[in-house]
Amino acid sequence: MSDAITHEIGQKAPTFSCVDSQGVIHDSSTYQEQGKSVIVYFYPRDSTPGCTKQACDFRDNMARLSSEDYVVLGVSKDSEGSHQKFISKQDLNFPLLMDREGELHEKFGTWRLKKNYGREYMGCARSTFVIGPDGNFTWLRYNVKATGHVQMLLRELGLGE
Repeated sequence: MSDAITHEIGQKAPTFSCVDSQGVIHDSSTYQEQGKSVIVYFYPRDSTPGCTKQACDFRDNMARLSSEDYVVLGVSKDSEGSHQKFISKQDLNFPLLMDREGELHEKFGTWRLKKNYGREYMGCARSTFVIGPDGNFTWLRYNVKATGHVQMLLRELGLGE
């Protein structure tokens, strides 16, 4: 059984400092100092159909999110090269963080026991967290579907149609 942490809205989010595929360090305290809200989304693997759909949905809504002071950070255990290819091929306009050792997955509780066709294994539960400028979770969902997720998030943040 997985001992993954489960966070709740209003709870203090874990602090983090993680490098993206361009070598830039993203630090949660810096975003707080800037008064930004951070959308951190965890996805299983670059360039797979569901992960591509979700990333492209974030890409297509970046203008709306940026105009409301949201920063989007994608997180997976993929390599620098994999992230760079994914960003280039899909023309992504936000950073992808490299969590090769799974530290962020553990802190956010997204590395969980999964079941597929009767097989149990540990893997990334597709999940999204919104961290307010005060460092607290303002919205979160574990085990989301890739299709329609970003539109649901926008509606719940008051940014959707």
